Amino acid sequence: MQWKGRRGSSNVEDRRGRKGPGLIGGGIGGIIIVLVITLLGGNPGELLGSLGGASEPSGAYTETAEEQELAQFVSVVLADTEEVWQKVFRKEGMEYEEPTLVLYTGSVQSACGTAGASVGPFYCPGDRKLYIDLSFYDELRREFNAPGDFAMAYVVAHEVGHHVQTLLGTSAQLNQYRQQLSEEEYRKYQVRFELQADYLAGVWAHHVQGENLLEEGDLEEALAAASAVGDDTIQKKARGYAVPESFTHGTSEQRKSWFYKGFERGTLQGGDTFTLPDP
Repeated sequence: MQWKGRRGSSNVEDRRGRKGPGLIGGGIGGIIIVLVITLLGGNPGELLGSLGGASEPSGAYTETAEEQELAQFVSVVLADTEEVWQKVFRKEGMEYEEPTLVLYTGSVQSACGTAGASVGPFYCPGDRKLYIDLSFYDELRREFNAPGDFAMAYVVAHEVGHHVQTLLGTSAQLNQYRQQLSEEEYRKYQVRFELQADYLAGVWAHHVQGENLLEEGDLEEALAAASAVGDDTIQKKARGYAVPESFTHGTSEQRKSWFYKGFERGTLQGGDTFTLPDP
């Protein structure tokens, strides 16, 4: 992806170097143990729940050269999502409200509770912020075998997709399902909710391609990342087999398919994963 030298977003809050109270999990094993309930944007409120307290500054944070480049990269990607969704919302007669992206290390306090880095990147509808510990991208490359800058861009775009869902009222609808349905029935809607965020990430990628910002292999990197974080792939890696009844994000094939649908269409229409048949 062509990103160096381009405008970054002003909606980035850097909390790196601060210490938070309670942590969840520990490393990639923590993600697998909780079956990535909140990985790449799930609903952290369920997992973080009652954990509270505020983070405290621990002095100035000294970033490595790689971290500096990653921070600049996600800032540029966030700026791209702002431009794309402003345009898409304007076309639909709506106004897009830009989210804030929070960079943190170790743990972070959000309106959804306190999370450790093992939770992975997530979006909190309570404060309309995205949270990313940049160390996740090392895990994306090493543990999930999904290298490349556009794989990282997909992660940001997926989280922004959850913000779009919040603005459109889909997140509130899902919350109603949580209160009304059994856990088994609710999980089905949660999977479709996550697949819709993948579709919306694809919509963003469609418009980025239209600006001639994609490079050869970028689409394949995003599809590889979507596949790597499928519930079936992660569960098979953790326990040797998959349990479909416990899925929260969808299979690898579903995640790839819905991202690619969004990439092909580039509109809000066509992303109704709640009523359309599975791919």
